[in-house]
Amino acid sequence: MKDITAVIGGLSGLDTQQYARLETAWATIRAGLRRDIGARMFDQWLKAAQLGDYCPESQTLDLLFASDFTANFVSGQFGDRLRMAWRCAEAGVREVRLRRAPNAVGPRILELSAAPAASVAEAGAAPQPASNFQPRHGFDEFVTGDTNHLAFSAAQAMAGEAQPRFSPLFIHGGTGQGKTHLLHAIAQSFSAHSPSAPVLYMSAERFMMEFVNAMRANETMMFKARLRAARLLLIDDIQFIAGKGSTQEEFLHTINDLIDSGARIVVTADRAPQMLDAIDARILSRLAGGLVADIRPAGLDLRLAILEAKRAIAGDPPVPDAVVDFLARSIRSNVRELEGAFNKLIAYGQLTGRSIDLEFAQSMLADAVRANARRITVDEIQKVCAAHYKIDAAEMRSKRRARAVARPRQVAMYLAKKMTPRSLPEIGRIFGGRDHSTVIHAVRTIEELRQNNPDIDADIRALQRLLEG
Repeated sequence: MKDITAVIGGLSGLDTQQYARLETAWATIRAGLRRDIGARMFDQWLKAAQLGDYCPESQTLDLLFASDFTANFVSGQFGDRLRMAWRCAEAGVREVRLRRAPNAVGPRILELSAAPAASVAEAGAAPQPASNFQPRHGFDEFVTGDTNHLAFSAAQAMAGEAQPRFSPLFIHGGTGQGKTHLLHAIAQSFSAHSPSAPVLYMSAERFMMEFVNAMRANETMMFKARLRAARLLLIDDIQFIAGKGSTQEEFLHTINDLIDSGARIVVTADRAPQMLDAIDARILSRLAGGLVADIRPAGLDLRLAILEAKRAIAGDPPVPDAVVDFLARSIRSNVRELEGAFNKLIAYGQLTGRSIDLEFAQSMLADAVRANARRITVDEIQKVCAAHYKIDAAEMRSKRRARAVARPRQVAMYLAKKMTPRSLPEIGRIFGGRDHSTVIHAVRTIEELRQNNPDIDADIRALQRLLEG
């Protein structure tokens, strides 16, 4: 066979007239197909097709596609139409073979929930990195701690070259804790070692919208095919398909087919599978059958680490330690708000030329601090201290004076004075009707112990982190 690959544009032994006839016929056939089957269907499946090998003796022409899947789909849907069109074009073609292009990298399906649905990339183009995924959301930029280490490790395993031992991966956690960051990181890392593997990322809401639109346009076959072509499927915020019966049915079939084919699936939600309401039990069973990893709210240590990482790359103006500590202790709701507060300070400092100090930070972030203020109760302090020292919470209010009970009670009184607006008499009443002088004695005792006993100081710090986190 003689190669007339359009990408190279070489004649490779074919006479100029034959080459021109094939190109002219192909342009006419493409225009007719686009008109007959519709621009959207044509762009999705046929726009990327290219002329391949041609054998003058058998009058057989190859049409090249980016993957076996695309070639097989087009053959099943439009093969007869293509063959008839070529025979009628009088270009010397009697048979058409639909094949994957040599060294084809395959279609990339890279899509963000805020963007329109992406079409299959044109064949012949060089493989592109996962540019639709934000580079700042890579694994290297994800700061880990006790509250997110499992989810981070599982995400790395899902993105690795070796086939993971689990699929799907279900990551759950509150808003702004890093779930979407991990999805972007997985996609980028996976694409780095498997550039030819189709990757599909969308929110559950987007999944629902596209499915409904496909049904209205009578294009469910194309929708199903695009989903099942993915070797990595990432669905964000699955809770949004709750109560959507037909969407859930399609999602169930999709994940079943992908799991059976060995594809990787990552799903996120704001709560654990068993806590999701109005979701088909079969879906929940599938999701819970892989690995379920949670991301808990970042504790004080992790918040400090996140701010340190941002400070290291922020440049001028410098952010002093006192401001970092103020941010970490004041913005506790989620990581996204914490980073937003830090970015606001940097931006104000750069725009106004003012140095960033504690007074400036407190003024600029007053609204955010008020919104994040959480009233820690004495009852909460009692429970946390009782759990830490492994005693019954009722002992906090009892009359027992045994050291094993008295010391935890004093610690709890100290924390109640430091972390709540309660007065000394109020604290005393909550601790079993004790006098305010007892609370004063407890506070002074713990303050002295913190100066001289590293273990007590460590206990207080740990308890403060638990209560603040």
